[in-house]
Amino acid sequence: MRILVLGGTAFLSRAVAEAAVARGHDVTCAARGVSGAVPDGATLVPWDRADTVPADLTATPFDAVVDVSRIPSHVRRAVAAFPDAHWTFVSTINVYADTATPGGTPASLPLLDPIETDEDPASGPETYGAMKVACENTVRTGAVAALVIRPGLIVGPGDPSGRFTYWPARFAEAARDGLPVLVPEPVDAPVQLVDVRDLAEWMVTAAEAGTTGDFDAVCPPVPRSELLAQVADGAGADPELVPVTPEVLAEHEVVPWSGPRSIPFWSADLADSGFMAHDVTSSLEAGLTIRPFAETTRDTLAWLSATPDAKVTGLTREEEQEVLAAVRG
Repeated sequence: MRILVLGGTAFLSRAVAEAAVARGHDVTCAARGVSGAVPDGATLVPWDRADTVPADLTATPFDAVVDVSRIPSHVRRAVAAFPDAHWTFVSTINVYADTATPGGTPASLPLLDPIETDEDPASGPETYGAMKVACENTVRTGAVAALVIRPGLIVGPGDPSGRFTYWPARFAEAARDGLPVLVPEPVDAPVQLVDVRDLAEWMVTAAEAGTTGDFDAVCPPVPRSELLAQVADGAGADPELVPVTPEVLAEHEVVPWSGPRSIPFWSADLADSGFMAHDVTSSLEAGLTIRPFAETTRDTLAWLSATPDAKVTGLTREEEQEVLAAVRG
């Protein structure tokens, strides 16, 4: 197959290009080329997607296109240029207007109203999600065959967000220093994530099969305590875990999700009980596989060791121990 990856130089789009090359496909990556190199075996065609589509691309009859964009005008321009290809569009679970209902599926959850204009997606998750809804609609109406993938938190080697990465790094520190690890309550709240390599392999398989439809791309809901047990196993650690309530964390200016003084991958009041409790039966039946997160942890730690400047967000070890000392009096 001739596969066009719109991107191909960073994280998910690069993992897709790598997986497609490994399977013997003819892979072209269209990107500005400023985020890194494309995988060995892939061809880079420089393209700033604010500009017209390069003739080098429009002259090629691609069988499949993979797009991860969040900008509606970029998606409209690309779909108009390659309407006859099988399209895989990477959206987000932030497209859903209902985050309160556990067990939701793409067939049951309502979507946000689309934002068709090119807003700043950094203005908030709802703006980001609404722009992705517009992009989804463009792909469905403009491409001959459309697969819409809605990931939650994508994790693993190369993760630019540093959110999940916080946990392997923290447990590895605990294995070295023997100190406890702070965990947010409720410790058994459900969480969902997906290894970037599992997602990429599924996307290539789906392109090969011509799969269409809408799917969430995360693991089945896992209690946070079980996920952290897998992370501890992958890091070779067995520290004391100290649960702390959201109220106490707020008193100590610890924030959820990401950023300085945060507990990453903890949603607190950012989302309701359905946000990380989707029913992904249809995705698993369509070919999504989920590797053990102990394996993801080991590979993430290997990547961190080889990439000293990799981003790791969240509380520093010192800040964490200060909070625990205050909590314990």
